[in-house]
Amino acid sequence: MTHVVPASVRSWVQVPEGSGFPIQNLPYGVFSDENGEPRPGVAIGESILDLKKVAGAGLLDALALPDGLFSAPSLNPFLALGRPGWTAVRARVADLLGQGNEEVAATGIADTAIVAQREVTMHLPIEVGDFVDFYSSIHHATNVGRLFRPDAEPLLPNWRHLPVGYHGRAGTVVVSGTPISRPTGQRRGPDGGPPAFGPSNALDFELEVGFVTGNMPGEPLAARDVEEHIFGMCLVNDWSARDIQSWESQPLGPFLGKSFATSISPWIVPLDAVAPYRVDPPHQEPNVLDYLRTDGHTGVDLRLEVEVIPNGAEGGTVVTRTGFAAMYWTMPQQLAHATVNGATVRAGDLFASGTVSGPEPGSLGSLLEITRNGKQPIALADGSELTYLGDGDTVVIRGRCASEGAPIIGFGECTGTVG
Repeated sequence: MTHVVPASVRSWVQVPEGSGFPIQNLPYGVFSDENGEPRPGVAIGESILDLKKVAGAGLLDALALPDGLFSAPSLNPFLALGRPGWTAVRARVADLLGQGNEEVAATGIADTAIVAQREVTMHLPIEVGDFVDFYSSIHHATNVGRLFRPDAEPLLPNWRHLPVGYHGRAGTVVVSGTPISRPTGQRRGPDGGPPAFGPSNALDFELEVGFVTGNMPGEPLAARDVEEHIFGMCLVNDWSARDIQSWESQPLGPFLGKSFATSISPWIVPLDAVAPYRVDPPHQEPNVLDYLRTDGHTGVDLRLEVEVIPNGAEGGTVVTRTGFAAMYWTMPQQLAHATVNGATVRAGDLFASGTVSGPEPGSLGSLLEITRNGKQPIALADGSELTYLGDGDTVVIRGRCASEGAPIIGFGECTGTVG
């Protein structure tokens, strides 16, 4: 059950040419202004439709939604409705915002239900109960393998058989714009001596894409069936302290080097919105086990870029442009694998793709790869050089789906400045 807004539909709310938030998108977020507490809204152009106001005016009554659904300070109660509820609300919101519909105006709330994005504060859109981060780009995994195992096969034997991942720290997931403190921890000591302790000297970004879920039963579902429980997608920056990570990840996986902060974009783009941009994933060889097999277009043609703005600089430098369509392991496969052992999933759980990298030098999704672990600095537009992030540096991740004849589906920005 999906709801795709036809490309020909326009909104009575002004949407600038080239905007990533046309009526075909309708992403959800949580915002506040000077007149109220944090509450859910839907982006349209440069504005937000206040869902609390819309519900209060009775415009959603026909959907028989739970009381107070859009008065909550997160999207979690809405996500708990499941796909039938998501589809019904999306269809109704698209109808209310469609050109020629005068229902919002007729209630007298048009002036207060449409809020300018520039006048609000965006909040973390979900209460993250669990956070899982994967390692799903074959290009990224190969690059990292070659860096750290130059005389061995870059991919470990299990990599092509399952989507490798780890459970992250949900409590340090923050919304775009939140300052990022440089983490402190142990690092490898010089010449094999005792470890050093102090702030990380190798702070990195990781360009990732996340998805959020509704509720799922505590029983395994195959990848071909699990997508019904995926609500939508967002941008993710899984900040990484590479020196802390490399010392502690022997033999277990990421811990302090990853757990200090993960930024997500404020808007969750419904899976229905990217339907025109669904594509076949890369061919998988060898064949995967049955529970990981999928049918049809399970990839997403999402274009991504990362800009780094050095401390004090007037402008930044785009250090990578890459695409999500090349991810070897797809969202349904990730969710099916994460739950194949009977693990439960709750509304608002966050799953991230792992670093998105392509095969070309300009398409790498982390400074670890771009600078070959700090050994090959890159030149920035202000004349400085970059290995890893310095204090005051800002990272901006952007994403959008776009093709000729189809509406642009924007993901907004995911930003963070190192404190």
